[in-house]
Amino acid sequence: MVHLGNDWDDILKDEFRKPYYLALRQFLKQEYAHHTVYPDMHDLFNALKYTSFADTKAVIIGQDPYHGEGQAHGLCFSVKKGVVVPPSLKNIYTELNSDLGLPIPPHGELTNWAKQGVLLLNTVLTVRAGCPNSHKGKGWEPFTDRIISELNHKQAPVVFLLWGANARTKARMIDNPIHLKLETVHPSPLSAYNGFFGCRHFSRANAFLTEHGQQPIDWRIQP
Repeated sequence: MVHLGNDWDDILKDEFRKPYYLALRQFLKQEYAHHTVYPDMHDLFNALKYTSFADTKAVIIGQDPYHGEGQAHGLCFSVKKGVVVPPSLKNIYTELNSDLGLPIPPHGELTNWAKQGVLLLNTVLTVRAGCPNSHKGKGWEPFTDRIISELNHKQAPVVFLLWGANARTKARMIDNPIHLKLETVHPSPLSAYNGFFGCRHFSRANAFLTEHGQQPIDWRIQP
């Protein structure tokens, strides 16, 4: 059984028993046994482990994990210290600098955001090495749909930052008027100049949280 160590355990306990999830689990057993899969299976649910349902006040939704060696560790867009910062994350840092004047950090680990209540969730939680979107359509989508649905019903306001086509497919599930949806293109070098740069999602998210009596996110990356 999956053990997340917080309120997600009770919220998602029935999801882990559904036929689609049991089929996904069998698929993953085969994938991990016969191929290199990212992230490490012990890091699969780090987004939920780091950020409980109760603590979630912002959600950044990515696509699938990084597919290069040593990159993915269960938090969308994040890489551990010592790993070269990927291009999409470099663009996120560029926008942070433009929006809030924050310095460009020397590493790409975003765990400090997660610990403040930013759920860093990919739409698909695993990928085969070197094969982007290789686990798309294998069962992760209904699982992450359930997470978004639960957050949509949360009574406290949440900011959803939807970057790119995959993330924006979740927008239809967010219809509770107390929440804020911020949508734009993916921060990858292929699309960042088409609307990600200048979107000011970080300051807009904090303005919304402050307006609703919540502590804003400290978007600085810790050394």
